[in-house]
Amino acid sequence: MLQETSCGAVVFLKNPKLNYLLLNYAAGHWGFVKGNVEFNETEKETVLRELEEETGILDAKFVEGFKENITYVYIREGNIVHKKVFIFLVETNTSDIKISFEHVDFLWGTYFDTMNHLTFNNSKQILKKANSFLKTQTLL
Repeated sequence: MLQETSCGAVVFLKNPKLNYLLLNYAAGHWGFVKGNVEFNETEKETVLRELEEETGILDAKFVEGFKENITYVYIREGNIVHKKVFIFLVETNTSDIKISFEHVDFLWGTYFDTMNHLTFNNSKQILKKANSFLKTQTLL
């Protein structure tokens, strides 16, 4: 079985109200910014690179103390791939998004809008944890 590691982020914008960023992938699902870790790249470097490549966002502030992971299995070119994704929490002040060729749309939405758009249950659980974490850290 092949092994693959990706890193991504729940990206949020506080002003004028709290909104979370979702990307609509060409495959049809809605999810967070994420991508494969490249050689000699740290997890946070992966997040920053993917954030810039997928959205054009350059100003990103990691919220310390939040790191979750998702694991799943999928088939690529007839091979079973075990994928592990580390998800961070990132604040930005940039609302203008320039989506990459990998995406067909994006959404800045409230917690409830975002929850309703997310395709996969594991992503919904991550968003729920991120939202709760922000509330307990009095960052909202």
